[in-house]
Parts: sequence; C-alpha cells; structure tokens
Amino acid sequence: MRTKLVAVPRRAFCTHAAISGTSHIARLARLGQIDNARRVFDQMLHKPIASWNAVVSGYFQNSRPHEAREMFDRMPERNTVSWNGLVSGYVRNGMIEEARKAFDVMPERNVVSWTAMVRGYVREGMVSAAEVLFWQMPEKNVVSWTVMLGGLIQDGRIDEARRLFDMMPVKDVVARTNMMGGYCQEGRLDEAREIFDEMPHRNVVCWTAMITGYAQNDRVDIARKLFEVMPEKNEVSWTAMLMGYTQCGRIEEASEIFDVMPVKSVVACNAMILGFGQRGEVVKSRQVFDMMREKDDGTWSAMIKVYERKGFELEALDLFAMMQREGFRPSFPSLISILSVCASLACLDQGREVHAQLIRSHFDFDVYVTSVLITMYIKCGNLVKAKVVFDRFGVKDVVMWNSIITGYAQHGLGEEALRVFQEMCSSMTLPDEVTFVGVLSACSYTGKINEGREIFDSMKSKYLVEPQTEHYACMVDLLGRAGRLNEAMDLIKGMPVEADAVVWGALLGACRTYMNLDLAEVAAKKLLELEPENAGPYILLSNLYASKGKWTDVADLRRKMRSRSVSKSPGCSWIEVEKKVHMFTGGDSRSHPEHVGILRMLEKLGVLLRQAGYSPDGSFVLHDIDEEEKLHSLRYHSEKLAVAFGLLKIPEGMPIRVMKNLRVCGDCHSAIKLIAKVTGREIILRDANRFHHFKDGSCSCRDYW
Repeated sequence: MRTKLVAVPRRAFCTHAAISGTSHIARLARLGQIDNARRVFDQMLHKPIASWNAVVSGYFQNSRPHEAREMFDRMPERNTVSWNGLVSGYVRNGMIEEARKAFDVMPERNVVSWTAMVRGYVREGMVSAAEVLFWQMPEKNVVSWTVMLGGLIQDGRIDEARRLFDMMPVKDVVARTNMMGGYCQEGRLDEAREIFDEMPHRNVVCWTAMITGYAQNDRVDIARKLFEVMPEKNEVSWTAMLMGYTQCGRIEEASEIFDVMPVKSVVACNAMILGFGQRGEVVKSRQVFDMMREKDDGTWSAMIKVYERKGFELEALDLFAMMQREGFRPSFPSLISILSVCASLACLDQGREVHAQLIRSHFDFDVYVTSVLITMYIKCGNLVKAKVVFDRFGVKDVVMWNSIITGYAQHGLGEEALRVFQEMCSSMTLPDEVTFVGVLSACSYTGKINEGREIFDSMKSKYLVEPQTEHYACMVDLLGRAGRLNEAMDLIKGMPVEADAVVWGALLGACRTYMNLDLAEVAAKKLLELEPENAGPYILLSNLYASKGKWTDVADLRRKMRSRSVSKSPGCSWIEVEKKVHMFTGGDSRSHPEHVGILRMLEKLGVLLRQAGYSPDGSFVLHDIDEEEKLHSLRYHSEKLAVAFGLLKIPEGMPIRVMKNLRVCGDCHSAIKLIAKVTGREIILRDANRFHHFKDGSCSCRDYW
C-alpha cells in the first residue's frame, strides 16, 4: 500500500517554528538565562511581534532594563501588548518615571495599561498619584479596583479603602481578603471578621489571613478555634498559627503545633529556634536547627542569636565559622550578634574580621553598628581603635557618646571621660541616664570626689535628668572607695527610692576594703534580703569575720549558705590565641592540653616574683584553710593561669589580653603588676568591674579599684 504524501504549506512550518522559538525564549528568560534566550531569538528566521515582546520582557525580568528598551526601539512593529510590556517592565524595575513617559506616549491604551501604571505608583508608595490616575481610567476591571484598594490599605487609609471597597461592582475573594487584612493590620478585628463571615466563597488564603489577624493581635485562642475548623490547611496556615503562639510567648503550645505540622517550613523552624531560645531551652533550639534540611540566612542568624543571648559565646563563634564554611554569607543580624560575642569574650581578632565584613557590606556608617563596634573595641581592651571609629563618624548620637565615655571610665581614664562629656554637651547632644552612669563611674574609678559630687548635683538642676538608683550606687561607690563610709551611708538613707542590691553591694565592697564590720553587717543583711541566692555577700562578710577572728560567725554563715544551697561562682578567666578562646578555672590547669607548659611557666614566674620581692597575700583566700593550701590556691587563680598561657603563646611586643568573670583579687593584682615588670610585657586584664592595664610594674587603676 502506497502512503500518500500531503504537502504542508511553508507558512505553517514558519508559524510553528516561531511559536516554538517564542516559548523557548520565554522559558529561558524565566530561568535567568537571558543571554541564551537572546541567541535563540537572533537565530530565528521569522520573528513575529510575540518573539520581540518575549525578549523585551525577558530583559526586564532579568533586571536589564536598558537592553530591554534598546530591543523595544528596534522592533519593526509594535502592538498594545508591546507597550504594556514596556510599562510593566519599567514598573518591575522601579523606574516609575520611565514607565509614566512610556504610558503617556502609548498610541492606544487598554485596561491592562492603566492598571499597570496604577500598580507602579502603588508599588513605589505614590498612592496619591495612583489614585488620580485610577479615577481617570475610562474603564476598570476587578484587578484595577483591587490594586487601588491595596494602595489605600498600604497607605493606612483604611476608611477610604472601605468606601472604595463598597463601590466595587464585583468583589472577588482577593479584594475581600485584602480588605480583611487591612482591618486586621489596624486591629479592627470585628470588622475584618464581618467581611470574612459574609464571604460567599472562602479559600485557604482568606482563612489564613483571618487567623493571622487574630494571632498578631494577641487573640491567639480565637485564632486556634478558627484554625481547627478550617476545611483545608496549607504550609502558610500552620506557620501562621505557630507564629501566633511564639509571638505571645506560649512556646509549649507552639511546640505542640510544630510537632504535628505536615510540612515544617523554614519560617516555622526559625520561629521555634528563637522561641525555645527565649525560654532558655538552647538544646531544643539546636535540635530544631540540626534537623532542618534547608536553612536560610534567618536560620543561622536565629541560632547564633540564641547562643549569644543565652551566654553560649563559644558555640556562637563555632556556628558562625560553620555558617561561612557552608557558603552562607553572614547577614546583618548575625554580624551584630557575633560582634556582641566578640565584645563579651574580648575576641579582638574575630572582632576585627567582623568589622572588615561590615565595611565590605557598607554597614559601617550606620549609627547603631558604629556604637556596637565602639563597644566591641572597648571591651576587647583596644581603646585607641574605639576612639578612631568614634572620631570617624560625623554626627554622633547619644548612644555613641555614652559608649566612648563608659569605655574611658572602664579603663580608668577619668580625665578623658570628663573631657568627652564636656565635648558631648558642647555638641548640643543632651546627656541621658546612661551618660551619667558612665561619668560618675569615671569619677569613682579615679577618685574624683569633688567632680563627682558636682556632676551628681547638676543632673536634675542643669540637665533635667532625675537621679536613679544606679546613679546613687555610683556615688556610694565613689564615697566608699575614698573611705567616706559614713557619708555613703547617709546618702543611702536620704535616697528618695529604696536602695537596691547594687547600692548595698557598693557599700559592702567599701566596708571590705576598709575593714568596717559594723556597716558591713548592715549592708550584707540588706543584700541577703534582696538576693538570698547571691554568694557574694556571704563570702565578703565571711572573710571580714575571719579577719577579725570571729570563727563562730564564719561557721554560722557557711551553715546558712549550705542550708540555702548557695554556692560561690568559680573564678574563670579566658584568653584568645590565634582566634581560639582558651578557658581556665581557678585551681585547675590540668584540663588544658598544654598544662605542663603552663605549670613550668608558673614555676619560672614564681622564682622571678620572689626575686622581685613578691609575697603572696593569703587574706584573699578562705581563712579556714592552712597556709600551704592558701599559697597553692593563690598560685592557681584563673587569671594567673591565663597570663602564664599568654606568655607562652603570644609573641613579644603584643599585649596579653585576659578576661575574668569576677573581680580580680588583690594578690593577683599585685602579682600581675610584677609579672608585667619582670617580663617586660603589657598585660591587659578585664575583670567584672573594669580594665587594668599592667605595664612596667604599675596598673592604670593606680591600685584604686
């Protein structure tokens, strides 16, 4: 049997090839392969208007508007679709002026043209311009009305939006959902619910919008009831319900929702990481993080933030390094969190690297970032760099001024702190409560009693700042350090508000220094009422009793501590070497892998210190142990272990930076002064109160701390 051949006109082949080519161009453009799309277009023998339109649209889709316009200008012929593509393309790329120019010269406009231009104005926040154009439209469809409605809602003009909504000839589910969402944003939930209840047809989007509205307005129980009766739920619905619980702190119920979610979205996982973290359940946060197959920038930032806020600084640093190894560029929140960690641990090298990343990302000119950078350099003991960052910034806000004043105070540079305070006032920046804490602390640390009194007295009269308990605490500290204990007590008695633990703690510390047992007992009694689980008052009072030979009182205090399960926080010091933080606990050097070298260094230092006239001061350890135990305890204080390790590892010429969680004891202070002298090294120690810069046998605090 012979097959009959049927002739197909050449035009049909051309048409089919053109349609196929146009579809291929559009597909490649959507995939971001616009150059490949252009090659397909160039190879086409027959180029209909649709193929030209596809290339122009493709360039706009790929954020190459100038090439799109060049192709548009080369088109041999154009139709209304071509012009609409030009207007919409400019709108997509935020080029609203160019879009309007193209719109104004269109030979013919249809409802799509007008709607595209209105949408452009709305997208750019130019709602009034959109409104003018909207009312000029010769015809409107449901999309036009919905776009304008969204613009009014976006502009916060909810009542005008409602009037427009009532005028709409056709109200589809999108328009009704938009109006409902607008009411929810304004907290007008009853009106939103009225629209929801009146909807002839509801889809999963409008159900989710109503649930989100209730959840975001702290009516999560009503949201849950609505959620339970939803005919169908999608990933967004589940996430909205979960977010409602996390936002109001109901993490247990959020966790129950999370456990039964069919699909755990990245947004939901991120919310649970933060939710568990806020409750202190860091292990659960990390479990959620680890089980996620896909992570975004928010995931890493959330986990790093949890670690940073809950005191897991080393884990935050490890995770930050892992984030970069896995190819995630650090986001702004994660960089800020890590800067805070660097400040807390005094990781100067890591802090410098983060600073460089902020510069590359052009974040370093932000006021908030600059304040965090200043604080980081200050807490890392690099006051010179902190001042450089401060000076480079033009108009400074009160937070920046406070950061540098507090920094000078913590480093014992009272004169500089007062000078910057005067500069701040001259710059017409009004000081606030934090400013005066920094200035008064500077006076306290440097013994400037008269200046401190004058500034304290001028707070209310000159600067209209009412003194708070923290300012009284600074003054008690100032007077107490100078030995004026009775004046400090009189100040406490005259306070307009009840003295808190910080105030009484300042007095007790001064009583310990000046061995005033009578006032110490008063201060300690008040502290134990305010903070019964704080071991500090027990320890200070115990040592005072012991120094006076009151062993019965010492035993009684120890008994109270045991009965109340109060324990002293162990002394802990740390040092950064080659971007790694090394921790030391008092009395324990063997846990460190290089403990043998550390012990040898301590032995060597012991010989040098004895030759320099050092004699251990046993009054800084427990009084009910023998002399040999006292000497052993003093030798292995955590700050001495960290300094010994620094001498082993940090090259000569570079300062040794050590941090301690508690106040440095008098014996270690004396010993480190001599270590700095006999080794010719600069040692910077940050304790719980302030900085000590040891050099050539002296300390920046002038033994006044």
